[in-house]
Amino acid sequence: MAEKDLKKLIEKALDMRNSSYAPYSHYKVGAALEASDGQIFSGCNVENSSYGATNCAERTAFFKAVSEGVHDFRRIVITGGPDDGELQYATPCGICRQVMREFCNPESFEIILAKSTEDYRVYTLAQLLPESFGPENLL
Repeated sequence: MAEKDLKKLIEKALDMRNSSYAPYSHYKVGAALEASDGQIFSGCNVENSSYGATNCAERTAFFKAVSEGVHDFRRIVITGGPDDGELQYATPCGICRQVMREFCNPESFEIILAKSTEDYRVYTLAQLLPESFGPENLL
Protein backbone atom coordinates (compact mmCIF):
# COMPACT_ATOMS: atom_id res chain seq x y z
CA MET A 1 0.00 0.00 0.00
CA ALA A 2 1.32 3.41 -0.90
CA GLU A 3 2.12 5.74 1.99
CA LYS A 4 -0.52 8.24 0.78
CA ASP A 5 -3.18 5.48 0.79
CA LEU A 6 -2.23 4.49 4.33
CA LYS A 7 -2.48 8.13 5.42
CA LYS A 8 -5.97 8.36 3.91
CA LEU A 9 -7.00 5.24 5.80
CA ILE A 10 -5.62 6.68 9.06
CA GLU A 11 -7.40 9.99 8.41
CA LYS A 12 -10.68 8.11 7.89
CA ALA A 13 -10.27 6.30 11.22
CA LEU A 14 -9.40 9.56 12.97
CA ASP A 15 -12.48 11.19 11.47
CA MET A 16 -14.71 8.32 12.60
CA ARG A 17 -13.88 9.09 16.23
CA ASN A 18 -16.08 12.17 15.79
CA SER A 19 -19.10 9.90 15.27
CA SER A 20 -18.37 7.85 18.38
CA TYR A 21 -21.15 7.55 20.95
CA ALA A 22 -19.29 7.09 24.24
CA PRO A 23 -21.25 8.80 27.05
CA TYR A 24 -20.18 6.23 29.66
CA SER A 25 -16.50 5.47 29.06
CA HIS A 26 -15.68 8.77 27.32
CA TYR A 27 -13.21 6.69 25.28
CA LYS A 28 -13.81 7.38 21.59
CA VAL A 29 -12.66 4.93 18.94
CA GLY A 30 -12.71 5.14 15.16
CA ALA A 31 -11.84 2.43 12.64
CA ALA A 32 -11.27 2.18 8.90
CA LEU A 33 -11.29 -1.32 7.41
CA GLU A 34 -9.81 -1.95 3.97
CA ALA A 35 -11.22 -4.84 1.97
CA SER A 36 -9.01 -6.76 -0.43
CA ASP A 37 -10.76 -5.06 -3.36
CA GLY A 38 -9.89 -1.61 -1.95
CA GLN A 39 -13.31 -0.73 -0.51
CA ILE A 40 -13.17 1.09 2.83
CA PHE A 41 -15.67 0.43 5.62
CA SER A 42 -15.68 2.72 8.63
CA GLY A 43 -16.87 2.31 12.17
CA CYS A 44 -17.01 3.94 15.58
CA ASN A 45 -17.79 2.64 19.04
CA VAL A 46 -21.44 2.82 20.08
CA GLU A 47 -22.02 2.45 23.81
CA ASN A 48 -25.21 1.46 25.56
CA SER A 49 -26.37 1.90 29.15
CA SER A 50 -26.67 -1.89 29.20
CA TYR A 51 -22.92 -2.31 28.75
CA GLY A 52 -23.15 -5.71 27.06
CA ALA A 53 -25.02 -4.10 24.14
CA THR A 54 -22.05 -1.82 23.39
CA ASN A 55 -20.34 -2.33 20.03
CA CYS A 56 -16.70 -1.55 19.28
CA ALA A 57 -15.56 0.49 16.29
CA GLU A 58 -13.76 -2.48 14.77
CA ARG A 59 -16.81 -4.73 14.88
CA THR A 60 -18.99 -1.94 13.52
CA ALA A 61 -16.71 -1.71 10.46
CA PHE A 62 -16.58 -5.49 10.00
CA PHE A 63 -20.34 -5.90 10.36
CA LYS A 64 -20.98 -3.11 7.86
CA ALA A 65 -18.67 -4.82 5.36
CA VAL A 66 -20.10 -8.29 5.87
CA SER A 67 -23.66 -6.94 5.58
CA GLU A 68 -22.63 -5.63 2.14
CA GLY A 69 -21.31 -9.07 1.10
CA VAL A 70 -17.61 -8.35 1.61
CA HIS A 71 -15.63 -11.07 3.42
CA ASP A 72 -11.99 -10.56 2.39
CA PHE A 73 -9.85 -7.93 4.11
CA ARG A 74 -6.31 -6.48 4.03
CA ARG A 75 -6.00 -4.23 7.05
CA ILE A 76 -7.74 -2.10 9.65
CA VAL A 77 -6.71 1.20 11.22
CA ILE A 78 -7.84 1.84 14.79
CA THR A 79 -7.65 5.22 16.53
CA GLY A 80 -8.77 5.88 20.07
CA GLY A 81 -8.40 7.65 23.35
CA PRO A 82 -10.26 9.64 25.99
CA ASP A 83 -12.53 12.26 24.44
CA ASP A 84 -10.72 15.01 26.35
CA GLY A 85 -7.19 13.62 26.16
CA GLU A 86 -4.41 12.45 23.90
CA LEU A 87 -4.85 9.64 21.46
CA GLN A 88 -3.44 6.27 22.52
CA TYR A 89 -2.43 3.12 20.68
CA ALA A 90 -5.90 1.61 21.01
CA THR A 91 -5.56 -2.15 20.69
CA PRO A 92 -8.63 -4.20 19.77
CA CYS A 93 -10.41 -6.07 22.53
CA GLY A 94 -10.51 -9.87 22.57
CA ILE A 95 -13.96 -10.07 20.98
CA CYS A 96 -12.86 -7.82 18.11
CA ARG A 97 -9.72 -9.90 17.60
CA GLN A 98 -11.87 -13.02 17.35
CA VAL A 99 -14.20 -11.35 14.83
CA MET A 100 -11.14 -10.41 12.76
CA ARG A 101 -9.97 -14.02 12.98
CA GLU A 102 -13.26 -15.21 11.51
CA PHE A 103 -12.66 -13.29 8.27
CA CYS A 104 -8.91 -12.65 8.03
CA ASN A 105 -5.70 -14.54 7.47
CA PRO A 106 -3.82 -14.10 10.77
CA GLU A 107 -0.42 -14.02 9.06
CA SER A 108 -1.22 -11.31 6.53
CA PHE A 109 -4.05 -9.18 7.97
CA GLU A 110 -2.61 -5.94 9.34
CA ILE A 111 -3.86 -4.08 12.40
CA ILE A 112 -2.60 -0.49 12.44
CA LEU A 113 -2.85 1.40 15.72
CA ALA A 114 -2.59 5.11 14.96
CA LYS A 115 -2.25 8.29 16.95
CA SER A 116 -1.75 10.32 13.74
CA THR A 117 -0.75 9.88 10.11
CA GLU A 118 2.87 10.02 11.26
CA ASP A 119 2.65 8.08 14.53
CA TYR A 120 1.38 4.52 14.15
CA ARG A 121 2.29 0.89 14.80
CA VAL A 122 1.62 -2.07 12.51
CA TYR A 123 0.92 -5.61 13.72
CA THR A 124 -0.40 -8.77 12.12
CA LEU A 125 -3.44 -10.44 13.59
CA ALA A 126 -1.20 -13.42 14.44
CA GLN A 127 0.92 -11.14 16.63
CA LEU A 128 -2.10 -9.87 18.56
CA LEU A 129 -3.96 -13.19 18.66
CA PRO A 130 -1.38 -15.99 18.84
CA GLU A 131 -2.48 -19.64 18.79
CA SER A 132 -5.92 -18.58 17.64
CA PHE A 133 -9.04 -20.64 17.05
CA GLY A 134 -10.69 -20.16 13.65
CA PRO A 135 -13.19 -21.64 11.22
CA GLU A 136 -10.74 -24.32 10.06
CA ASN A 137 -10.72 -25.77 13.57
CA LEU A 138 -14.36 -26.78 13.12
CA LEU A 139 -13.91 -28.72 9.88
